[in-house]
Amino acid sequence: MAYTSERAFELISAAHQRGRLAHAFLLSGAVGCGKEMLAARLIQLVNGGAQASTGFDLFGAPVAVEVPPLDDLESGWVRVLRPRMKSRRIGVDEIRDLEHTLHLAAPGGACKVGVITEADRMNDQAANAFLKTLEEPPPKTLLLLLTANPQRLLPTILSRCVCIQLLGGRPLLAEGGAELVAALNQAATRGFGTPVAALHLKAAFVSFLAQHRTAAEAAAAAAEKEEIAAYREATDGAWLKERKAFHEAAAQAEYLDGRSRLFDVLMAWMADLLRLKTQAAGLDFPDSAPKLRPIAETESESRLLQRIESLDALRRTLETNAFEPLALEVGFLKAFG
Repeated sequence: MAYTSERAFELISAAHQRGRLAHAFLLSGAVGCGKEMLAARLIQLVNGGAQASTGFDLFGAPVAVEVPPLDDLESGWVRVLRPRMKSRRIGVDEIRDLEHTLHLAAPGGACKVGVITEADRMNDQAANAFLKTLEEPPPKTLLLLLTANPQRLLPTILSRCVCIQLLGGRPLLAEGGAELVAALNQAATRGFGTPVAALHLKAAFVSFLAQHRTAAEAAAAAAEKEEIAAYREATDGAWLKERKAFHEAAAQAEYLDGRSRLFDVLMAWMADLLRLKTQAAGLDFPDSAPKLRPIAETESESRLLQRIESLDALRRTLETNAFEPLALEVGFLKAFG
C-alpha cells in the first residue's frame, strides 16, 4: 500500500512512541513525492526535534513545525550519502565511512542516522558492504534508504527494511517533460488524425527517447571506466567483462525508466484532449489548452477514448520483447492516425 508523506510520518511516529521503531526503512516513490522531507522529519523525530507533524501555541492552536532541508541536518551523527562519483554511483568507500560513523557512540544517547539517497545507485561492492550493517545494525541507529527504483536494490536489502511507498511525486513537466509537451504541441498543430501527423508525433517522441538512451549509456560508460581504473591491477579480465555486462544492463534499466516517464507525459497529454472535449477540470498541461482545444473540438469523445486505449496498448507491448522501433510506429499510427 502507498501512503502520503504525512500519513507515513504518522505511522512511523506512532511506532516510535510505542518503542517499536524499526532500525531500517526504505522510502520509495517517484521524484518529488516527499522522500527527503519525510527523512528529515524522521531525523528530527528520533532526536527530539519534531514529535509530531505540528506544534502548538500557548492557546493550543496547531502551529506548523518548520522542517529544514535534509542536507542541513547532516552532522557528526547524521550522515547523508548521495551519488557523487562522476558516474553518479555510491561507492564502497563511502559506505565504509558511514559504517565507521554509525559504530561510534553518539553523545547524550543521540540516535545515529544514516541516510542513503538514490540508494539504487550503490554499486555491487557498496550494496554488499551495506548489507552487513543492515544485518547487524549498531545500537541506537536508524537507517533510511531513499529511492525511486526499489526494484534495483538487492532482494536481501529489501527484505531487511520496512518498505514504505509514497504517493505523488514527479511533476510531469520535470526532467524533459516540458520540452516533450512543447514538441507534441508543435507536431499536433501540423495536423491531427492522419498518418503523417501520427509520424510527426512519433518522431518528436522518439527524439526524446534517443536523448535518454544517450544519457543512460554515458553514465554507465563512466561507471565502467572508474571500475577499470580502480580494479584493473587487482582482478582478472573475466570479472571486468562481467562488470561490462552489468553496466550495459544498468544503462538499459535507466533507459526503460526514462521511457516510462515520457509515456506518463504522453498519456497525460492525450488525457488533456479528452478533458477539453468533455469540459472537465484538472488539466495536466493548462498552458497547452489553446493549442489542444481545436483538436478536441474536431474529435469525438469515443474516438479520443480509443486513442488513449491504443496508447495504453502500445505501452504494454513495449513492456514485452517487442522490437521497439516497429512497435512505436504501429502504435502511434493506431493512436494518432
